[in-house]
Amino acid sequence: MRAQGLFRSVFTFGSWTLVSRVLGLVRDVVLGVVFGPSAATDAFFVAFKIPNFMRRLFAEGAFSQAFVPVLSGYHSEAEFGEVRELIRRASGSLALVLLAVTVAGVWGAPWLIRLFAPGFADDPQRLSDATWMLRVTFPYLMLISLTACAGAVLNSVGSFGPPAFAPVLLNVCLIAAALWFADAFSPGVVALAWAVALAGVLQLLLQLPFLARRGLLVWPRPGFRHPGVRRILALMGPTLFGSSVQQINLLVDTILASFLVSGSISWLYWSDRLVEFPLGIFGVALGTVILPRLSREHGDAGDNAFSATLDWALRLALVLIVPATVGLMALAGPMITTLFHYGAFADHDVRAASFSLLTYAVGLLPFVLVKVLLPGYFARQDTRTPVRYAVVAMFVNTGFSVLAVLALRGTGVAHAGLAFGTALAALVNAALLAMGLRRAGVYRPGRGWPWLRRRVGGAALIMLVVLYWPATRLDTWLAAGLLDRVTWLTATVGVGAAVYFAVLFALGVRPAALREPRAADTLARG
Repeated sequence: MRAQGLFRSVFTFGSWTLVSRVLGLVRDVVLGVVFGPSAATDAFFVAFKIPNFMRRLFAEGAFSQAFVPVLSGYHSEAEFGEVRELIRRASGSLALVLLAVTVAGVWGAPWLIRLFAPGFADDPQRLSDATWMLRVTFPYLMLISLTACAGAVLNSVGSFGPPAFAPVLLNVCLIAAALWFADAFSPGVVALAWAVALAGVLQLLLQLPFLARRGLLVWPRPGFRHPGVRRILALMGPTLFGSSVQQINLLVDTILASFLVSGSISWLYWSDRLVEFPLGIFGVALGTVILPRLSREHGDAGDNAFSATLDWALRLALVLIVPATVGLMALAGPMITTLFHYGAFADHDVRAASFSLLTYAVGLLPFVLVKVLLPGYFARQDTRTPVRYAVVAMFVNTGFSVLAVLALRGTGVAHAGLAFGTALAALVNAALLAMGLRRAGVYRPGRGWPWLRRRVGGAALIMLVVLYWPATRLDTWLAAGLLDRVTWLTATVGVGAAVYFAVLFALGVRPAALREPRAADTLARG
């Protein structure tokens, strides 16, 4: 990837992710209308969450974050044949491990359900449904992890489009299953489990032609003694935990929510999906794109360029995510109503999901900052420091969430307390990661941060004032029809965004303030 390609790469990755997220919203609307919050829907979400959680640990988390820096080093220092051999051995070793995990997971599905959702043990039907669906969805772990491996290879050579497009296939499969195949199964949500398995196959097949075009399509062969694989494994151990603390915190939410009233897991799921929308478009895109560049700059260009790249990503995150946070918090009720309040999704479901969306949204900026800051460690092959910070954040989440359940159980808002615990943990994790990079001397904030923070804060405050009236008329939104809701929400979001950026411009923030750094730039520090 060329040194000047950061904006282009973020745009490419973010654009395809936007398509995927829009389809994901359509998917979630369809699931809400067709199935609604119910015991069977809770069972599917748990059955899907388990392989998805492990995927983010094994593939997008530990493996990719360890693999990309090592692979980038091979691209810089080794012959092309050695790069291919590393890919062959790394993918083969990953496939062998995942095959064993998949077999164990399918066999041990009842115990995994009891572990991840212990509250299901008191409901034989939910336990049975979740166990059966987990056995169908668990092979998705192996398929999507190999897809992530292929995506990491493509990312390392500056190709971000195909990996970002792959999730579109999952959403298409789930939408099709809900609309056309649910009647063929009992309960109907079982169709979604089969759709997940099919999507895993399609997502893997999508990557192969793009690998072949670059000469990087190889037949996987295990090779745990290969020096590159041994280095990846050494980095993976700590990264397995450090890069996935958010997923662990969300899992804690699921475990605790399984003890709450029926529908709690579904409310958390739908509110989390809305937070994932801007997180995926901006946070994941930024973290994915800067990791290969930081890996090269750490080895070649020195700390100044490394720090400049991190500083640019953090400024861009601040400018884009603060208004998204304000919008999600202010318009939680209208958004949930417009997207999900149809069919089996009742008024009380809207209010319950709105509570958890509001509290999850508190953590949106910290979630994004974690995605941006972690590559600052992984690019330097430091995977141990983030683990220490992640342990602290996990204890914060668990402690607060348990207290929230004990204090709020029976009030109807206990699930929102779980969401706030996850947001609080993300804030702690982001703060520790930022302080760690500064102490290490590899990140030095550039000039103008206080100036930029004040203007972003002022623009966001004025945006909040503009959103106040439509945000506080939930009963009007609930009574409106689909066309009115969509029109009102589109107009409200559009006006809010326009006001934010107009005020930002009026306060003196120009696009030049977010100009992409050159690979070897040095920033004046102050």
